[in-house]
Amino acid sequence: MLTPTNNSPVTLAETCASHCGAHPLQFQPGQYIRVQIVNRTPRVLKLEELPEMRRIYVEPGKKYILDQQRGTEANLSLLFWDDTARSLQANVSKLNSGTLRLELRASNKFPGARSLYIINNGRINVF
Repeated sequence: MLTPTNNSPVTLAETCASHCGAHPLQFQPGQYIRVQIVNRTPRVLKLEELPEMRRIYVEPGKKYILDQQRGTEANLSLLFWDDTARSLQANVSKLNSGTLRLELRASNKFPGARSLYIINNGRINVF
């Protein structure tokens, strides 16, 4: 289909094969998951695991392993922040079939990432 080059209201549809981006991270529902949290900032980061309300401190350059005993059966929220109110960037990756890596870095984007959410269907979201 050809369209004129002058501000045409016509939109061309394309397949997602070349423009759709990466697939979302997902684990099998009910699967045991290990979450590896890595602090790549120069400051101590605080994390809070919900619903247990457990507070965790991760020193600069260190990593913390969180074993999710219930797997994905119950939703897990992990809140993270810097006490100086600086923004954080969260990079998530699947290291292997049972390990999720959350790498936290300083960011200039506001408000930045603040939480990791593992849904009971196995999907991973960062907010």
